Amino acid sequence: MITEKELTQAQEAFTKLREAIAAVIVGQERVVEIALWTLLSGGHLLVEGVPGLGKTLLVRTLARALGLSFSRIQFTPDLMPADILGTNVFAEDTESFRFVPGPIFANVVLADEINRATPKTQAALLEAMQERQVTVGGKTHPLEEPFVVLATQNPIEMEGTYPLPEAQVDRFLFKAEVSFPDKGELVEILRRNTEGEGITLPDPVMNPGDVLLARRVVGAYPVSGPLMDYAARLILATHPNGLAAPEAVRRYVQYGASPRGALALVFGAKARAFLAGRYHVTMDDIRDILEPALLHRIILNFRGEAEGITVKEILQEVVRSVPPP
Repeated sequence: MITEKELTQAQEAFTKLREAIAAVIVGQERVVEIALWTLLSGGHLLVEGVPGLGKTLLVRTLARALGLSFSRIQFTPDLMPADILGTNVFAEDTESFRFVPGPIFANVVLADEINRATPKTQAALLEAMQERQVTVGGKTHPLEEPFVVLATQNPIEMEGTYPLPEAQVDRFLFKAEVSFPDKGELVEILRRNTEGEGITLPDPVMNPGDVLLARRVVGAYPVSGPLMDYAARLILATHPNGLAAPEAVRRYVQYGASPRGALALVFGAKARAFLAGRYHVTMDDIRDILEPALLHRIILNFRGEAEGITVKEILQEVVRSVPPP
């Protein structure tokens, strides 16, 4: 049971967090919002955008403001699973093996350009994300909570990359697309980076306990039966063989969203309501979550790709076709 004091404490903490991030990151309000939904939901985030848009700075800022440990892993084709997870090394003083943790043992992990590593290395990371533990040499090592992975990938330069299989992409709770700044934002970026001492990361405004408390608060948010039913109907409408599928889904979609997509809708809707200062979830919360929750979970068929149909267009048609509760 969540008390009113705990609710107020969690909301005040996240208000300070948003202010701390805004003091460093120019624009990108939508991406920051999705990152906070991910953190509150206990999931992981896939961030897509061309180089130079501040993806790494956003993750470093988030980790610093949260008072959490941060680790960055630069994914390359020669990266091995042990480079991420850690390995057993022989200690001469004890004449025994001891485990040396890899960079995955941090609260906030930036997996930079995840699609540049081989499938074997990608799988090692995604297993840690799913199980919240690492097994090396037959011994299991739990990862410390809160634990969140923010993975980036470049949508333009595909040479020498290994696209994530659909089943592995599905393990990311949300996907965020980083857009190019407008003129005003670009001028502000120039000013902040070229005047004085440049960008300074914020001081911590939260701690791990605050994050875990906020997660408990968000988890306790009630969702009405009609809204649960609405979320389920939205998911079913993304399947081309479903009875409720609109014409665009039947024509252009090969695979619809998984049950993880339904979980992302509900978790994200709770987080959105919390950040908005409300104590209840609405239909608008679910609709606003739909794109980041399902953008990476809808697989177009050959016809859809050939005709240049986008997943965003499909999701818009799904919202129009599914009657509200």
